[in-house]
Amino acid sequence: MLNPAFIDGLRNAAGAAGVLTEAADCWPYGYDNSRRHALPEAVVFATAHEQVRDIVRLCHAHDVSLVARGRGTGTTGATVPLRGGVVLALERMDRILAIDPDNRVMVVQPGVTNQAVQDAAAQHGFFWPPDPTSAAFCSVGGNLAYNSAGPRAVKYGTPRENTLGLRAITGTGAEIRSGVYTTKGVVGYDITRLLIGSEGTLAIITEATLKLTPLPETRRTLQAVYADMHSAARAVSRIMAQAVTPCALEFIDGRAIDMIRDYAQIPLPRGAGAMLMIEVDGQLAAIDAAADCVLRAARVDGLLDISAARTPEETAALWATRKALSPALRTIAPKKINEDVVVPVSRMADLIGGLENLAREFAITIVNFGHAGNGNIHVNLLVNPDDPAEMTRAEHCLDRVFDLVLELKGTLSGEHGVGMEKRGFVDREIEPATLQVMHEIKRVFDPKGILNPEKMLPAEK
Repeated sequence: MLNPAFIDGLRNAAGAAGVLTEAADCWPYGYDNSRRHALPEAVVFATAHEQVRDIVRLCHAHDVSLVARGRGTGTTGATVPLRGGVVLALERMDRILAIDPDNRVMVVQPGVTNQAVQDAAAQHGFFWPPDPTSAAFCSVGGNLAYNSAGPRAVKYGTPRENTLGLRAITGTGAEIRSGVYTTKGVVGYDITRLLIGSEGTLAIITEATLKLTPLPETRRTLQAVYADMHSAARAVSRIMAQAVTPCALEFIDGRAIDMIRDYAQIPLPRGAGAMLMIEVDGQLAAIDAAADCVLRAARVDGLLDISAARTPEETAALWATRKALSPALRTIAPKKINEDVVVPVSRMADLIGGLENLAREFAITIVNFGHAGNGNIHVNLLVNPDDPAEMTRAEHCLDRVFDLVLELKGTLSGEHGVGMEKRGFVDREIEPATLQVMHEIKRVFDPKGILNPEKMLPAEK
């Protein structure tokens, strides 16, 4: 139970209207898109850097846990307040502080949505490359916390490659700045890249200097359907080995294709084992040649059909296949366990083949899709949470999925993060000595461990 003096301190820092303490009011801020939930004892809405500083200092002084929250679109439980305490809601810190087209820079608060950044940048002929599926709603702060990227990462990189600097508050309430305003700089340690992807466990980001990229003049969308995953994987390797890097290279497996065909009545070849959605962008004068290079690379044995869109309507029709997947999944099972693993591109076929074997062994429906250009596959286990036996099989299956990924020299998360969902598996990927260094870094930034406790790193042994 938070004491009255502490609550008064929160109100002094954020204003009385910016603090919630009633359980019914706090309840919605105890969950994220993982659907896990824990009730916070207070929710505080900050609108300025100084307010965040004062709130962190207060929590540090009183040993109260503090979880920073953007829009709650994460899928790993990373913003669930496991120890109660305070949820610091950053959704009202949503201002674009500066746009500097001459230097391709935008400075924003963490609560601004990804879409708002894209819209503002587009007015000056630019975009910010990270584009997660939830771009219309998710916050830039959340993108940075998870290093969330989306399809364009295959060509343009993740938030780590597209963020120049940060302003943040450590777990002691210290105000820090990291990074630069220029595109080059090697003075000091790279704290910016350390904080990005740290899920609010080291510091709370209050300002970000984003690196913008000029909008391409045009783009071309292609759809290729293959007889099996091995054919699609060969095509991905060939596409990524030639000179034209696509701005999106998405993968859907055979089971997903069947689901889409049945759900949305979209014409797709029968017996298809995999499909690639490919997008190429660039200058108008060169787009046909670029698309032809990718088309040639995509033509491997096992190709069943390939088509290219030349009008906005044709493009929308091709992408309708991918957009039909999520609603189709919801008709198959009441719950999906969604893991975003990554393997080397050359091992994608081995991953999908292994997943098919696990699906048969554990009698679990597994549907796979994702960002093929960098081997980031979203593995979806479709289950009924009201069936204890099926949930037990799913847990054992997931355990084997992670073993398979690591055997293929992969990693357990590409962009969804660790949170609480994968925390228990981290020590399979990271050796003890490296984990110890990470725990020591955590203590430097947050000596009392108040920032997002019980997330990301396994408990120290």
